[in-house]
This record gives sequence, C-alpha cells and structure tokens, in this order.
Amino acid sequence: MGARLIRIAVIYVVVGIVLGMYMGITQQFTLVPVHAHVLLAGWASLALAGVIYHLYPAAGVTRLASIHFWLHNLGLPAFMLALAVALSGHPDATPWVAAGALTLAAGLVAFAVNVLLQVRARP
Repeated sequence: MGARLIRIAVIYVVVGIVLGMYMGITQQFTLVPVHAHVLLAGWASLALAGVIYHLYPAAGVTRLASIHFWLHNLGLPAFMLALAVALSGHPDATPWVAAGALTLAAGLVAFAVNVLLQVRARP
C-alpha cells in the first residue's frame, strides 16, 4: 500500500504542477483553491501516508488502509472537479463539492483510525 500511495501521489503532484503552470501562463487564478487542494490532499497527504504505510507495513494491509485508499482517491478527484466547476461560476455544483469533500474526509478518518490502531513505537 505504501508504494501504491506514493505512485498515485506523484500523479497528483504532476496535475498540481500543470494546473499551476496553466494559471501562471494565462494569468487566470480562479482555480488556486483547486491547485492548493490537489497538492496538499493529493501529493503531500498521500505521499506521507505512503511513507507511513511503508514504515509500518502492518497498517498498510488492513481493511482501513484499503478504505482510506479508495475513499481518498474517489473523493479527491470528485471534490476537485466539482470545486473547479463551482469556482468557474456554477454554484449549482456546490452539493457535488460537499459530496466529494465528505468522501475525502471519510477516507482521511479511516487513515487516522488505522494509524491510531496500528502504528506503535518500535523497541
């Protein structure tokens, strides 16, 4: 699970970089919140989770690890797409923003519970 999360985190960092470059080139910064969330919730959070699962392999093989992976990686893209639509002048996308954010948050709660249950100090 650790390597899997690190690999998908790298995809998010590329998406974040491309979006940031696009905004800089076009001087259109409406999607800065999307850019920030992709880099923080995608790249940073998933890379860090991958490192944690690598260092504590027992945490990476639990059902909670799988739940975290799927909820995070279904919720984040849905959240970001809906947020981009909402920020582009379509407030009717707001319920979809909430649904994606809640899915992502549920994945992060699964991660937190998993870490609290599985990660122990090494002797």
